[in-house]
Amino acid sequence: MGKTYLVTGGLGFIGSEYVRLILTEQPDVELHNHDCQTYAGNPENLQKVDQLERYHYHKVDIRDRDAVYAAVEKIAPDCIVHFAAESHVDRSIEGPLLFVETNVMGTLHLLEAAREVFKKNPDFRFLHVSTDEVYGSLGDTGAFLETTAYDPSSPYSASKAASDHFVRAWGRTFGLPILITNCSNNYGPYQFPEKLIPLMINNAVHGKPLPVYGDGKNVRDWLFVEDHARAIDLVLQEAKIGETYNIGGEAEEENLNVVHTLCDLVDEIRGPLEAGKSRRELITFVTDRPGHDRRYAMDITKIKNELNWKPLYSFEEGLRKTVKWYLENTEWMSHVVDGSYKTYYSRMYDDR
Repeated sequence: MGKTYLVTGGLGFIGSEYVRLILTEQPDVELHNHDCQTYAGNPENLQKVDQLERYHYHKVDIRDRDAVYAAVEKIAPDCIVHFAAESHVDRSIEGPLLFVETNVMGTLHLLEAAREVFKKNPDFRFLHVSTDEVYGSLGDTGAFLETTAYDPSSPYSASKAASDHFVRAWGRTFGLPILITNCSNNYGPYQFPEKLIPLMINNAVHGKPLPVYGDGKNVRDWLFVEDHARAIDLVLQEAKIGETYNIGGEAEEENLNVVHTLCDLVDEIRGPLEAGKSRRELITFVTDRPGHDRRYAMDITKIKNELNWKPLYSFEEGLRKTVKWYLENTEWMSHVVDGSYKTYYSRMYDDR
């Protein structure tokens, strides 16, 4: 057997895509997955690959210092790829403390456990997966560089900015071999329907209102999750220790345009709800959320030049593939959209 990977948050959307990639394409890797199965951690995301003997699941909450230390010591991995995080901005506005406990303190617990592993394994690596939201908001022009000053707007982005700083500090102070990636908005199969794209697909299918914040002109750069997973593994394998890489899809779109395209795709594939009526008519503008950044854009020149990576999927290709997956996997969605999700949805969008 080759290397031993420890992936945190490997039942979540991006983490599970990475786990599937590694187990499918790297047969010499023994992979351990730490996840505490919050609402967004779904074991169904790893159907089939979770039957492999090389895959090991451990229910570990990274907020639990002792549990993290014990698990990491027992596994003694060659690398840790750290996805585990609370990630939804709206939820961070509702309850900021959980985001500090998970994203900041949880990362610190993991960093301290990683220091002990590194003492015994000089080839060890720690890769921290972060977000473009740490950089704040852009105007009509320009793009985030790896050197852009941090300016977070929400409790979520502030917690991720803090965790980024701690990872760098552990690299500089203790010599821990760290890497950091900051990604733009991910989309694709298996994403929890609190996020824009799966939320709109699910509502469009069922003829429900499509809630769009503000005027819908907030701009995001969209990254297909499969492209992101491959970029992360490339950074892990080939990047110089201590480096940070922006990962983006080079696909800037206004939120309203994304919703229009999703409506058109569902109409095309599933058929219109009523003859002559587009699902675009379901769009409902709701009160904007506090601290809503206007525009994100990523400059990915560094990862292109240094690691020869670029996104393989155009936004049009990735979005069509995503819509088809959700329409073909309605059972997965029905299992996800349970009572607790309905309560959350009501809090977010009713009477706004």
